[in-house]
Amino acid sequence: MYEHAVLAEGLRKRYGGRRGHTHALDGLDLTVRPGTVHGLLGPNGAGKTTAVRVLATLLRHDGGRAEVAGLDVGRDPRAVRARIGLAGQYAAVDEGLTGRQNLELFGRLFHLGARRARDRAAELLDRFDLTAAADRGAGKYSGGMRRRLDLAASMILAPHVLFLDEPTTGLDPRGRGEVWNAVRTLVEGGTTVLLTTQYLDEADRLASRITVMDRGRAIADDTPDGLKNRVGGDRIEVVTAEPADLAAARAIVARLSDGEPVVDTHERRVHAPVADRVTALTEVARALQDHRIAVDDIGLRRPSLDDVFLSLTGHGTDEDRATDEDRATDEDRATEEVRAGTDTDTDGAAA
Repeated sequence: MYEHAVLAEGLRKRYGGRRGHTHALDGLDLTVRPGTVHGLLGPNGAGKTTAVRVLATLLRHDGGRAEVAGLDVGRDPRAVRARIGLAGQYAAVDEGLTGRQNLELFGRLFHLGARRARDRAAELLDRFDLTAAADRGAGKYSGGMRRRLDLAASMILAPHVLFLDEPTTGLDPRGRGEVWNAVRTLVEGGTTVLLTTQYLDEADRLASRITVMDRGRAIADDTPDGLKNRVGGDRIEVVTAEPADLAAARAIVARLSDGEPVVDTHERRVHAPVADRVTALTEVARALQDHRIAVDDIGLRRPSLDDVFLSLTGHGTDEDRATDEDRATDEDRATEEVRAGTDTDTDGAAA
């Protein structure tokens, strides 16, 4: 059994352009433990999709090394493809076929044989709660149902590692919840999931560990709570009812907290880090009442992954810094190539 489901050491990938070369991956290091959901986060152009394409053998890397399910992606890509699944940003299903027909088609492409393909399709339809809609055209599915069908298609051969690249892009909250439940079910069955996403709440809910990427490199790797603790732990926040009371509220918070308060005069808000969250909240509330300071809001706040991004990168996840990575091979075709086990791709991945 392999120690790491995914391992990358010094991984590099360069794209050429009219203005010279762009380093989509610039020495990426990544380790993913088997049987977990590992989040790969970063702003647009950080290199997330390129990393997935290299690990899925759709692109050749220019430097470093990578292993997936214990196999070297450069030396043994065919064997790697037999152990992985890939679901891209958009559901790669045929909307003219029923859900059942889509899965049986993928099964036949994987040479399962007619009977085994039918049986496997039935298993997956049940696993992803699609049996009732199995004989309905996929074009009539909701967004969440199409994504679940797409995940089912990626699981035809029960892959050791599943790459999910922005799996809930464009879905409404209900559809996102359906996909999240499906991912949890996969991991409970032993599948390792590498999840790339710009939705920080998605990574927070699903991933047991997160790697933050920026400009082609990993700049942080920790549990969600560990990342949040890097930006200061719990904070107490007070919003005064009157601007004139803000200075007095700041003095109270400064005396009873464990760090320098930050004041936002526009929002009449003051906040500061605290070590003992319950004691701090009780004492600050009592002191405000004793000084007859009216407040619109008071409470405790944990740092979010948004705070982590701002702290680590200086910008949010949605900043538009598109690179040549965003103009790489068409993703839907790439997804089909992995599922069908084809030996070539438009960027010359190893066969």
